[in-house]
Parts: sequence; C-alpha cells; structure tokens
Amino acid sequence: MSQIIWIARHANRLDFVNPDWFLTAERRYDPPLSEDGFIQAKQLANRLKREKIAHIFASPFLRTVQTANAVAEVLDLPIKLETGLSEWLNPAWMTEEPQKLSIPALAELFPRIDISYTPRIAAKYPETQQQVRARSGQTARCLATEYSPDNILLVGHGASVLGAAMGLVGEIAVTEVKATLCSLVKVVRQHPEWFLELKGDTSHLTQVEEFVRFN
Repeated sequence: MSQIIWIARHANRLDFVNPDWFLTAERRYDPPLSEDGFIQAKQLANRLKREKIAHIFASPFLRTVQTANAVAEVLDLPIKLETGLSEWLNPAWMTEEPQKLSIPALAELFPRIDISYTPRIAAKYPETQQQVRARSGQTARCLATEYSPDNILLVGHGASVLGAAMGLVGEIAVTEVKATLCSLVKVVRQHPEWFLELKGDTSHLTQVEEFVRFN
C-alpha cells in the first residue's frame, strides 16, 4: 500500500514585507499573505494540480488558510482546519496567545472550509520547540493513518512543517528539510516505511527566500 503526504509551508506574509504592519494590526500574530505571497500560493497550486490529492488540511491561521485556499480552488477540494498544524506558539515570539479569526468568520471568507470537520490535535500556548514538534508530528501521523490510503496535503508553518515531517520519517527530517516560504515536502509510504522524497522543494516558485525565516 502506498500513500503520499504533501507538506507545504504558507507563502510570504505581510509582516515580513512590512514589519510596521504589526504595530497597528488588530490580530498582530495572525498576518495575511503579502502581495507576492498570493503569487507564491498560486504557483504552489499549479505545482500540485497534477497530483492526486484527496484532502487538504490547514492550520487555522489566516496565512495558511489563504495558501491552502489557492490550492483548494485549483484542485476543487474543501479545506479542513486542523489546529495540530498551527504556528509554534512560542512565548519568545508572542506575548500572549495569538488572536485569530473564528472558524465561522474564516468560513464566510473562504466557503471551501469544511465546518463539519473537528480538529484532531490541540495546540496550547505557551509551547516549547519540543512540544510543537511533538504535536505536529502526532497530527501528521494521525491524519495519514485516518485518511489512508488517500494522498493528503498539510499546510502549516515553518516549525509545524518540520515537526510533521519528523513525525513521519523521524529525526532525519530536522536536518534534511529546509522549510522556506511556500516550499514543498513530499513523504511517501511504501507500507510500512516512510521515505522523504522532497525536502523543501521550491522549484515551482519564481521568488525564493535565501534563508529560512521562522518569525
């Protein structure tokens, strides 16, 4: 039995392009995509349109939902919001638990969101690096098992992309995966083993960041 788990990081975010946005933002830890980020998300969607993906799961942060929505439009699929793929709730980055749009508010903006889906894994503020890797790894294993043998796409953040990959292939993912913006990881199962085929591919992008920026 074979199965492919695609893991994508969100595209470029507005506060990376305009750091001053943070100073007046209503939800300062939940930035949207930047203008070039929307272009990256479309390029990711075009890269994946030929793949036989059956389900899309996304972190409930706005930038990940926007990235996933670009793919969902091309693949004509719903989006399942999974808190287990959330941003690293790092107290060094965030002075309090990040405020996000509610699920109904997100669903109004993005009708492809499946409001009947119940997240499988929780994310709790504050969180250590070990904890974010553990919960995103658990999320990847849980969804891969529950939706087997379907191919699935997980859209997360730098830390949760690494954690999800590590949860499937082990510690090797931390050293081999480069989770740059809108990069793509491909993990393949030839039962019962998992193999890392793409380690942060950016060949679909016209603009690539030179180094990994998490926050």
